[in-house]
Amino acid sequence: MRFRFPAILAVMVVIAATIDGAPASAEKAGTIEKNSRDALAQLLGNSEAAKRLAVDAAGILVFPKIVKGGLIVGGQYGEGALFKDEAVAGYYSTAAASFGLQAGLQTYGYAVFFLDEGALGFLDDSDGWEIGTAPNVVVVDKGAAATLSTTSAQEDIYIFFFDQKGLMAELSIQGSKITTLNPD
Repeated sequence: MRFRFPAILAVMVVIAATIDGAPASAEKAGTIEKNSRDALAQLLGNSEAAKRLAVDAAGILVFPKIVKGGLIVGGQYGEGALFKDEAVAGYYSTAAASFGLQAGLQTYGYAVFFLDEGALGFLDDSDGWEIGTAPNVVVVDKGAAATLSTTSAQEDIYIFFFDQKGLMAELSIQGSKITTLNPD
């Protein structure tokens, strides 16, 4: 398998950002907000289940673009906004690192729907929330989304993936760490 230099360079940038915890300069707050709002609008337009949950959600954390890459050592990083009643309540980053047999580069986004204040409090009270350790998290796939509503939702936190592009086969948020971000 032959890798082109730009692909390897992109993977190394993702890995460096993940290991360091944040890129050299975070995106401006206005850019993060706009990209997050646009991504949420697209998700709500394409998913009836997301639209139904959004009505009663205590908050929605949107990461519009996560960049994930790996060549034996891998990493992922993205920035997003938390919306409460359509207003931005904070900015966050998500990052993860991995090691193993892997190669590729992809981008995707995800939105985390917090259905009650208790679940939202878990995000605010933890110092760097690791999704894999959170209570009552459900990743919504297309099959489950067809019948999901606020009355059938039994858990506190639902995650929707969207806009996946790239060449890595696995899509997982297990171990992804979410931390508060203070953009310019």
